Parts: sequence; C-alpha cells; structure tokens
Amino acid sequence: MLRRELPIILTLVIGFFMVLGPFIPARNFTHWRTEFEGWAIIITAFAAVLGVANLARLSVLKISRRERDWLYHIPLLAGLIVMMVLGIGGSAAPAPLFGIQEGTLFNDLYNHIYVPMQGTMFALLAFYIASAAFRAFRIRSFEAMLLAVAAVLVMLGRVPIGEYIWNGLPKIADWIMNVPNNAAKRAILIGAALGAIATGLKVILGLERNYLGGD
Repeated sequence: MLRRELPIILTLVIGFFMVLGPFIPARNFTHWRTEFEGWAIIITAFAAVLGVANLARLSVLKISRRERDWLYHIPLLAGLIVMMVLGIGGSAAPAPLFGIQEGTLFNDLYNHIYVPMQGTMFALLAFYIASAAFRAFRIRSFEAMLLAVAAVLVMLGRVPIGEYIWNGLPKIADWIMNVPNNAAKRAILIGAALGAIATGLKVILGLERNYLGGD
C-alpha cells in the first residue's frame, strides 16, 4: 500500500511547492522550493548515469550474443568509454588530453567527429523532408492548396534564386513566417501549455497514476 501512496504524497507535496512557489514570497517556502529543485537536479544526474549504464549493458549483450547490427555497437561503446574517460579526467591530468576545455582531445574529438556527423545527419534528413513535403502538398482541398502555395512562396523567398525571380518574394516569405505562421505556432503552444498544465495537475492530485504502473 505504501509503495503506491508514498509516491503520490511526495508528488503532491513537491508539486505544491513548485507550482505555488513563485506566488508565495515567504522565506521558508522559497527555501524548501529551492531545496526540491536541488534534489530534482541530483535525481536527474543519477537518471542520466543509469541511462548510460543501461546503454552500455545492452551494447555489451548485443556484441556478446552477435545479435543483429552488433557491429554498430562496437564504435558506440568505444566512443562512450573514450569520451567519458577524456571528459571526466580533471585538471590534475595533462591538460592537452583530459578535460572539456578548448584544446583538449575531448574537445577536438567532439568538434572534428561528432559535429561533422551531426551535420551529415541533418543534411540527409533534408531529402526525407522534401519527400514528405511532396506527399503532404498534394492539393486535394482548399486548405491543402493554401499550404502548398505558402510553402512554395516561403521556400522561394528563402533562397537566392527567389530574389532573382522577383525581389518581393523575400518580403512575402517574411510576412508569412512572422504573421500567419507565428499566430498558428502561438496557438499550438498555448494549447500544448494548457494540456501540460492539466496533465501536471492530474499527476499532482493523484488522478493520473500511469507512472506508478496503474490505470
């Protein structure tokens, strides 16, 4: 019984401090809110460590069992170990090798291996986005026509060839992005925020218990 009720009580108490903290200037109240925030950071750090340990454990299992795509887990595990060792080594170690500051091996590996690979991934995603846009912009309704026209105008207004076609295209693209696009984006954000508030209140009040494994 306590295993289910205790998390709900803790969620209620801590959520109360987090939600009402900015509105109650009492010194003790602010103190406990700050303490809870510190605990949250500590728990998050432990969760990150557990996530890394679980990733390493799964990689070792896949490599030892020769499961599908096990070869890809070898550079993953090697990179994980190397970057952890290089990053955790403090200032007591040789400066050009350990640490995360500029000029260390950790920083060089990050800038010359990870960053280019990340750029490559985003460049490849552009082709998938173009393919998805082609399928999405099939004009079958009035709304789809508006979406297709707006997309074409924005894409032409954001590239140099659009300005060569007509120098007013960049202004139209800016207007589309700043006025109707911003209005729709803010409406979506407001709706998402209201949904997050409602979900948070349900969790704090114990109405939502899926995180406990219940219904």
